[in-house]
Amino acid sequence: MATWRDFENEAPELAAEVKRRFQLHESHVLATIRRDGAPRVSGSEVAFHDPDLTFGSMPGAQKARDLQRDGRCAIHAHPADGDAKVSGTAIELTDPATRAAAGAEPAGEAHTFRLDLTQAVLTSVDQEQQLLVVEVWRPGQGTHITKRR
Repeated sequence: MATWRDFENEAPELAAEVKRRFQLHESHVLATIRRDGAPRVSGSEVAFHDPDLTFGSMPGAQKARDLQRDGRCAIHAHPADGDAKVSGTAIELTDPATRAAAGAEPAGEAHTFRLDLTQAVLTSVDQEQQLLVVEVWRPGQGTHITKRR
């Protein structure tokens, strides 16, 4: 797994574009795993606090409980001029100093998680060549690009 900074170091152009897509809108879609294994999708906001991508939840929310039980998740940026997704494992920030460094509210007011990245995906359309372009980054494996008609 990797931090956001690791992603930026390994694939700077892709990381910049994925980050730009997330910063275009405030609300995104977070996918978590329910206790019974079914998917749950919820609205969420993300923030970039060097070196991490962080996101939060209201106290006691089901998505927070999902992540505390099983941190695997994915976040889909509000679609705008393409598609950006990140996935990995959410780690709850509980230490007051770590929370403060991440710009989080004091403990008890909200849950705050950082994402250990396992993948980032950027999907776009090359209008000139009329191709769907899918760029996939995984830690230590670089970026793989697929183009389809």
